[in-house]
Amino acid sequence: MNLPSSLIRSLQLVKGFDEKAFVAVHESGEQITSIRINPAKNTQIPNSQFPIPWSRSGYYLSSRPSFTLDPLFHAGVYYVQEASSMFLEQALKQTVDLSQPLRILDLCAAPGGKSTLIESLMSNESLLVSNEVIKARVNILEENISKWGSANVIVTNNDPKDFQRLVNYFDVIVIDAPCSGSGLFRKDPSAIDEWSENNVQLCSQRQQRILADVLPALKDGGVLIYSTCSYSETEDECIGDWIAAEFAVGSFQLAVEVEWGIVETQSEKHKTWGYRFFPDKVKGEGFFIAAFKKKQDVSSKSQETNRKQHSKNKSQALGKDEIEILNAYLKDPGDFFFINQKDEVLAIPIHLKDDLGRIQSSLYIKKAGVKMGKIIRGELIPDHELALSTIINPSVKRIDVDLVTALQYLRREEMKINDGDTGWFLLTYLEAPLGWVKILPNRVNNYYPKEWRIFNK
Repeated sequence: MNLPSSLIRSLQLVKGFDEKAFVAVHESGEQITSIRINPAKNTQIPNSQFPIPWSRSGYYLSSRPSFTLDPLFHAGVYYVQEASSMFLEQALKQTVDLSQPLRILDLCAAPGGKSTLIESLMSNESLLVSNEVIKARVNILEENISKWGSANVIVTNNDPKDFQRLVNYFDVIVIDAPCSGSGLFRKDPSAIDEWSENNVQLCSQRQQRILADVLPALKDGGVLIYSTCSYSETEDECIGDWIAAEFAVGSFQLAVEVEWGIVETQSEKHKTWGYRFFPDKVKGEGFFIAAFKKKQDVSSKSQETNRKQHSKNKSQALGKDEIEILNAYLKDPGDFFFINQKDEVLAIPIHLKDDLGRIQSSLYIKKAGVKMGKIIRGELIPDHELALSTIINPSVKRIDVDLVTALQYLRREEMKINDGDTGWFLLTYLEAPLGWVKILPNRVNNYYPKEWRIFNK
């Protein structure tokens, strides 16, 4: 692996940089595999695991399995995530009270690693808005959010400047900013060809624009967490100095254990704290993260407008009988209200009713709550989102199958299930829900989503 000489030169004065060790670890060919387990889905992962020290649910794997051929991966029991980026957990735990109801924005969210991490940390009374600006990447974000199973998430597809309509609204904003990607060279050697000093400068300008566009949406006293997968000070410490110069913010110093190998830095001008991950010092890829607190501002411009908003889209009212049908599928039916749009019923946590109206009046929503399905002739045709959700009634009929049958289901192939009963069933593997089947007297209908089916044999 030929690292750009200009990158090596630019890092010579960066705190913690060891050229010999840095080059050696990139030339070693070492690949690290790590996953983060979904605490809401208590299924054991059958693989050798070693805990990631800064994450309560993160683990290194001793070898890389075929995730495509593991039904638990498709069930949202775990997420394959780079270990260094899981340090977001520490940044959140050390800067906000996660037990409180919070409005959290993950601005650059696809494919969903940080959003699913946030979902696992925040309280049930909180709201996560998971946004992706690039339309082509929103579908994979929506899929991963659905697999993780939480109901208190809204997925949006908006430009950062659109969030200025939500002045002083979010308690926390997480920005994993688009960057030059030097921290991913070991994981993705093709990224080397795209790296240049000019691209670093362009990324820095883009990062500043993103921050300037979205920061009005952060509450006074709110927390901003900024991260990149770049080693360049231009995209890291210099951005910290820029934030401190342009906005009324303070910098958080985080507690980091010495044995973790994370390098604590401070920016040159305003001494903002930052945390850099070198792959020769930590078991993970290159990463940088910093946390800031927006100072209080009593000016009228920064005060949130708490007016209630009404949905732009027309929704049909549900009858008592329909609500009873839906309630039977929910673990805690009293905690939700329903929206019937285009014959699809959504279950939304009651505490998010006003937030949904406010966000829907300001942003384009791709997904909200949990899609339950369609009611046809007094029967719910359940949606796949409901199957993977954490809100489903545990008494819903289910059938646990072996690996061969589970893979047949994920490929949308024909299956044989000898249960003796008929009707809708939740198909599970090692007790983790995979999706719906309908058992008829002479066949089994496979309802796994066509667009999600796997092709690997």
